[in-house]
Amino acid sequence: MSETAQLKIGDKTYDLPVIEGTENEKALDISKLRDLTGYITLDIGYKNTGATKSAITFLDGEQGILKYRGYPIEQLAEKSTFIEVAYLLIYGKLPTTEQLDKFQFEINRHTLVHEDMKKFFDGFPSKSHPMGQLSSLIGALAAFNPESLEPGLSAEIVDLEIHKLIAKMSTIVSWIYKKSLGHPVNYPKNKFDYVTNFMYMTFSQPTEQYEINPVVISAMNKLLILHADHEQNCSASTVRIVGSSDANLYASISAGISALWGPLHGGANQAVIEMLEQIKEDGGDTDKWINKAKDKNDPFRLMGFGHRVYKNFDPRAKIIKKACDDILENLGVQDEVLEIAKRLEEVALKDPYFVERKLYPNVDFYSGIIYRALGFPTDMFTVLFALGRLPGWIAQWKEMKENKEPIGRPRQIYTGATDLDYNDISSR
Repeated sequence: MSETAQLKIGDKTYDLPVIEGTENEKALDISKLRDLTGYITLDIGYKNTGATKSAITFLDGEQGILKYRGYPIEQLAEKSTFIEVAYLLIYGKLPTTEQLDKFQFEINRHTLVHEDMKKFFDGFPSKSHPMGQLSSLIGALAAFNPESLEPGLSAEIVDLEIHKLIAKMSTIVSWIYKKSLGHPVNYPKNKFDYVTNFMYMTFSQPTEQYEINPVVISAMNKLLILHADHEQNCSASTVRIVGSSDANLYASISAGISALWGPLHGGANQAVIEMLEQIKEDGGDTDKWINKAKDKNDPFRLMGFGHRVYKNFDPRAKIIKKACDDILENLGVQDEVLEIAKRLEEVALKDPYFVERKLYPNVDFYSGIIYRALGFPTDMFTVLFALGRLPGWIAQWKEMKENKEPIGRPRQIYTGATDLDYNDISSR
């Protein structure tokens, strides 16, 4: 007999089914609660609410575990590439050589964007935030792909739109960066793999030969892999709920980008660099700022330390720390801001105050340092986050469609005024 939980309301008792996931997570199924009782639950922020069943990503914040489709993030970051992980997330299994080659080939066929997209850049104000541009441009792709708007798309058309989106995302992100500098954009070279092509489009100049640095390419692959999905976070949930209205893929992903734009979600690595800049401008005395962080009466908080989900350590941080060290050593970057970051890291890994509270450097801390070392401006950091998160968003959208999930429609507890009579404006 299946396990149940009992809910007692007044003199009535209701049995609620208990559901257990493949990683032994347990949940109370309240899908029929309102029909049975007339009650709903109140869970502001959905911290205790499972909105869906998903086979994509497993996250255990207490144990510091992150898996994509059952594979530990540590193994994927060490052995895989971003484009292989994208296939895994979207299609549910690691590809064969033939499948991966075909996936890469199909993406390469669509790396060019319509030349009319360039006109959109001309319309953006010079100080437009890159995330605003990205959200607008991805949403606009639907206009160039009208077949994506038809209801009941075949699996072949869905795959085509997925390939197009992954391909064009890297081109658009590189163009956003180039346009911010007033530089001519670079067109993709499909002889390169996905990450190398992106770095080429972003950093090559028509005046000189672009040199491929394998240490840089390896670090970027790891960064994008580590950001590729993170269960039902704000942006992933946004993609699913927008897609549940039968909105097309481009509109759904554009909505996810807008959710990621919020500083409480995707802006953490940018906040790390801004904090380090603040410390530098104050004279670079890290001891002073460490003491401020320890002072419970001081509002200052160290950005990039600890994590609201991971209660012990961020498993992604352990992986990216090595890549961060390799990048700084390989590039020989001389930057006072990055020196401050190293001193803060050393303190946080040894000081009892931080160790006892498990305030370890997280993935945002190290990713911010790497992006700065590579030459990205801080307002591009969240755009790079979006580039990495794209396969996860696509996988969430695709799973929601395949599961035929109903349109998302949260309930509420109304707390406003009642039974007011209309007053003519002259008497108000």
